[in-house]
Amino acid sequence: MASILDEYEDSLSRSAVLQPGCPSVGIPHSGYVNAQLEKEVPIFTKQRIDFNPSDRITNLVVSCNQLCMSLGKDTLLRIDLGKANEPNHVELGRKDDAKVHKMFLDHTGCHLLIALNSTEVLYVNRNLQKVRPLARWKGQLVESVGWNKAMGTESSTGPILVGTAQGQIFEAELSASEGGLFGPAPDLYFRPLYVLNEEGGPAPVCSLEADRGPDGRGFVIATTRQRLFQFIGRATEGAEAQGYAGLFAAYVDHPPPFREFPSSLGYSELAFYTPKLRSAPRAFAWMMGDGVLYGALDFGRPDSLLSEERVWEYPEGMGPGASPPLAIVLTQFHFLLLLADRVEAVCTLTGQVVLRDHFLEKFGALRHMVKDSSTGHLWAHTERAVFRYHVQREARDVWRTYLDMNRFDLAKEYCRERPDCLDTVLAREADFCFRQRRYLESARCYALTQSYFEEIALKFLEARQEEALAEFLQRKLASLKPAERTQATLLTTWLTELYLSRLGALQGDPEALNLYRETRDHFRAFLSSPRHKEWLFTSRASIHELLASHGDAEHMVYFAVIMQDYERVVAYHCQHEAYEEALAVLARHRDPQLFYKFSPVLIRHIPRQLVDAWIEMGSRLDARHLIPALVNYSQGGEAQQVSQAIRYMEFCVNVLGETEQAIHNYLLSLYARGQPASLLAYLEQAGASAHRVHYDLKYALRLCAEHGHHRACVHVYKVLELYEEAVDLALQVDVDLAKQCADLPEEDEELRKKLWLKIARHVVQEEEDVQTAMACLASCPLLKIEDVLPFFPDFVTIDHFKEAICSSLKAYNHHIQELQREMEEATASAQRIRRDLQELRGRYGTVEPQDKCATCDFPLLNRPFYLFLCGHMFHADCLLQAVRPGLPAYKQARLEELQRKLGATPPPTKGSARAKEAEGGAAAGGPSREQLKADLDELVAAECVYCGELMIRSIDRPFIDPQQYEQEHLSWL
Repeated sequence: MASILDEYEDSLSRSAVLQPGCPSVGIPHSGYVNAQLEKEVPIFTKQRIDFNPSDRITNLVVSCNQLCMSLGKDTLLRIDLGKANEPNHVELGRKDDAKVHKMFLDHTGCHLLIALNSTEVLYVNRNLQKVRPLARWKGQLVESVGWNKAMGTESSTGPILVGTAQGQIFEAELSASEGGLFGPAPDLYFRPLYVLNEEGGPAPVCSLEADRGPDGRGFVIATTRQRLFQFIGRATEGAEAQGYAGLFAAYVDHPPPFREFPSSLGYSELAFYTPKLRSAPRAFAWMMGDGVLYGALDFGRPDSLLSEERVWEYPEGMGPGASPPLAIVLTQFHFLLLLADRVEAVCTLTGQVVLRDHFLEKFGALRHMVKDSSTGHLWAHTERAVFRYHVQREARDVWRTYLDMNRFDLAKEYCRERPDCLDTVLAREADFCFRQRRYLESARCYALTQSYFEEIALKFLEARQEEALAEFLQRKLASLKPAERTQATLLTTWLTELYLSRLGALQGDPEALNLYRETRDHFRAFLSSPRHKEWLFTSRASIHELLASHGDAEHMVYFAVIMQDYERVVAYHCQHEAYEEALAVLARHRDPQLFYKFSPVLIRHIPRQLVDAWIEMGSRLDARHLIPALVNYSQGGEAQQVSQAIRYMEFCVNVLGETEQAIHNYLLSLYARGQPASLLAYLEQAGASAHRVHYDLKYALRLCAEHGHHRACVHVYKVLELYEEAVDLALQVDVDLAKQCADLPEEDEELRKKLWLKIARHVVQEEEDVQTAMACLASCPLLKIEDVLPFFPDFVTIDHFKEAICSSLKAYNHHIQELQREMEEATASAQRIRRDLQELRGRYGTVEPQDKCATCDFPLLNRPFYLFLCGHMFHADCLLQAVRPGLPAYKQARLEELQRKLGATPPPTKGSARAKEAEGGAAAGGPSREQLKADLDELVAAECVYCGELMIRSIDRPFIDPQQYEQEHLSWL
């Protein structure tokens, strides 16, 4: 095992490339190079807004990118941060000394409430310039507002909650619709719901938060100076189902659950963290006298939403009586406290102060701090300046905190996109699990890290945790790249060795039977895993060697089947004389090459079953490759051996229709040795044509002669058309067979006569049977008595030939009479022909002046013409044009040649010297003009073009030439 580890390290060293920053070769401890390419940006970045207020800033609120601040006692400044260069000033129109106590802006940034210290409340809508007093709210000093995130719109707030300094909680609804003098007021209703009390009686409602959880339950969290109350319940059905009356009605008889702390700042503030604008809050932080209570919100709990509660106590110099915090905001992992001269940020995971940001005295004391949930920006202000904090990548180092807390799942979640950090977390988790003796979990984590492979492997070996080592190796194997073939081979070999060693140790121990089966199942799952298939296939040879060295034949067969190495499986069964199992593997996987290889072995032990498998394979097997196995098997000559070979060969010939000569020749040899009765039937079934048989005729002839099958030899001679040899051999067997052979050359009467003479000579001279000889004479009409007489001995009396001689004389007499009759008929036919010729010389036709050509319909007498006995008349050129297309190609060529010669021969002048020269030329051997015209007439005017065969042959010819059809078709469009 140590050698395998060394080989694996060497292969990794050869395949890895040493890069700057890598501590070693092999699998690097960290495959990442940590280099700070740019300055790390702080999480909280403060920016002073370039703004000089015209008066002191008394209040500031921000929501949905809308900023509202009160300047002095009578001015409201509204700024759309998307259009910061277009501020909007609104005069409150107050003539008294009332000052702005607090301002509240809803989550949409549309509805602004301005609470005055004179117990009056003003309402301003973002889309309106008018400040509208809320008459129903008069007399209440508003300390907090709980907005309705689910139902709030730009035109209406929906039901909201209002907390007052007198401890009362009211439900109200505001509408932005601007009525006339007698129109509706913006405050649709304002009704009390509940009163919050502390030990001394009603206490101011410092904070209110109303929302609905993912489970549909509504909740309200309200705080006083020392208490935090929770109202939880589902909305009731009815007219007021959308309000909060039903929620608070459940706590009329008993107080709601609350958390109380003894110290007091004289006020408190509640902050929430909401991942998305309209989602349910996930965490809370409550600033009160004893410190900051913070934690998560668990909506699955029935009685209290607060979970994972922790109290961050004020350090020395902060809190009641010292430098009290003025405001609090909550982000994902921090809460920020506003003090008069600084801002402190505390990590909610560790409780440590991570930021102390001091402000210059020239800006004055800090007054308040708020958060815009839509953008995540934090806003703080003094009386003369406004500051904005940007929160950037707040979760960048959270993974370290969770890692130190051993909360590895959360640590991995927050560094999932940072592979270097994730590797550190996994390595720490693997070490932690190893120390906790959770070795399998440790192996899974180690396999995902870039830690040294050899260190991890030795670590598990020293701890004697082979199961965990196998898990580590399997996961490393799954993470290899296709090019890392050497590493894959070594890992698969090592894993196989581990499994085999463990199985060998457990085998035979009755107490460890269940563990043995479990390990065996894991080993088989490893061998059959699709993820490892490629690597296992690459290293299959070494794995087979390991299996063989351990003597594990069961898994050797199992692995061979998985690798589809059926040759090894069949060979194993054959070595152990399990021939039927070997044949079952062959039949199941139907690989022709395996059949060819193992058939010589199997046919000696299970011939019938093997032949059945061959037949089932059908045309997938090439019978030529199986002939060697059949030859070796059938050499014993036993009837069973030959019969199985014949059975398969007959299947190939009769069912598969094999035409290969070797197969037919082998079947012939089997028939000749084992089934002579089937030999002649096979030959006759193959036919008597030498071109249609599929066996070698000469081989068949030699085979039949060697085994003395004369009838089969005769048949082969007949196929070879060696009729004389066939008759000679047939006469040794049967005269009737010889007669059949003698009649075969039907077209060669001379040969037939010769063959029958052989039969007659044999019958007369060998068998001395005159009656049979006479029967032969009667069977063949080519033989006559005079042909047979020389074969008879001299002592034979004429009585035996009397009938034959008489029959011969009668035949001669009949033949003479037939000849005389034919001569008389020929003489009569010649006389009729002479008479017809005389009549034809006197036939004529009359042409009238008005007669016209049958083709062009012009007067006939204008040009040379032809007159036929049927009455049709044609101009010579018209007839030539009509006849030419129907003539064969060679006649068309002859016609053109005659026309050319006639054109070259001038017409003779009667009595002129040129005519005499033409006649002399004709006499000299060249064709005369008259001869050329006669030849032309024979071609053109042999028959009427309308009444002769030319018209009959043209009946299937289309009216329009196919080559000119398209042109003709277009001419009609």
